[in-house]
Amino acid sequence: MPNELPDRLPELLQSFFCQRLQSQQAVSAHTLASYRDTFRLLVRFIEQKTGRAPSQQRLPDWNSSHLAQFLDYLEKERGCQARTRNTRLAAIRTFMRYVAQEEPSALGLAQRVLAIPMKRFDRPLLGHLSRPELEAILAAIDLRTPSGRRDHLLISLLYNTGARVSEILALERHHVREQPSSLIEINGKGRKQRSLPLWKPIAKQLKRHLASLPPEPTTFVFTNRFGQRLSRSGAAKRLRLAVSRAIAYCPSLRGRRISPHTLRRTTAMHLLQSNVDITVIALLLGHATPSTTHQYVELDLQMKERSLKKLQPPTSAGARFKPSDSLLAFLERL
Repeated sequence: MPNELPDRLPELLQSFFCQRLQSQQAVSAHTLASYRDTFRLLVRFIEQKTGRAPSQQRLPDWNSSHLAQFLDYLEKERGCQARTRNTRLAAIRTFMRYVAQEEPSALGLAQRVLAIPMKRFDRPLLGHLSRPELEAILAAIDLRTPSGRRDHLLISLLYNTGARVSEILALERHHVREQPSSLIEINGKGRKQRSLPLWKPIAKQLKRHLASLPPEPTTFVFTNRFGQRLSRSGAAKRLRLAVSRAIAYCPSLRGRRISPHTLRRTTAMHLLQSNVDITVIALLLGHATPSTTHQYVELDLQMKERSLKKLQPPTSAGARFKPSDSLLAFLERL
């Protein structure tokens, strides 16, 4: 039966990108890039399995067995986490739903692929920085160099706004407003736009930084030494460098995995500790609903202790359950 399917895979994949994603859904550039990366990896993997070049591959080549092996390959050989594996699978599922609509004869194949489950994974507590730790990182940056002044501004701006690092790195000169008050305009996830006010010291620092850049409105605010837009990996590397220098003055930073996203969580946590309403924090961070912010912001130990002090422990201890049946005893030991 699989061999009876028409060889329309290249045609379907191209129409999926051009018509469904770009023309009909008008997805963002970030979403398009994520889908592109998924299928670029997949066609190369299928090429290794079947010996067929990407343009010669057929729908039967993309069966549930091969796709399950592809997901295992991502985790075991490429070292991807379950979250990344699920992101790739979500892109494949979207394409297979499109295939089922455009090519009814492939409905059975598509359903078998759609039956591949997402993988569950542990959700560790999200770390954040204390204010002394943040100040130690900023103090460790050498302000005598242009790169140091840029890094100091970048970290300060990430903390000031709570924005995603991709949002800050996408800033251009025309996104900065000085009148009537200092703010930046963010094009966020899901194409949501929001304006974020700046503290006066950060606004002055940003103004001095902009004076050193070309005057064109589309000039990126944060660039590397070649004048190109600073990449996410570049920003993460500069932050790690600042953290490594700050360890001598702040030992609590030692062994910590600190990324630009940690600064976003730090902003959220400090706002929560200052009793800012969760809905306001959600608006600042650009979350669609406060429920996302609830998952994003984890109470720190001191806040938990203050909350639990409002309760009283029970005065009597309950009797321990003792199963009276052998099957129940077996289940209890699991």
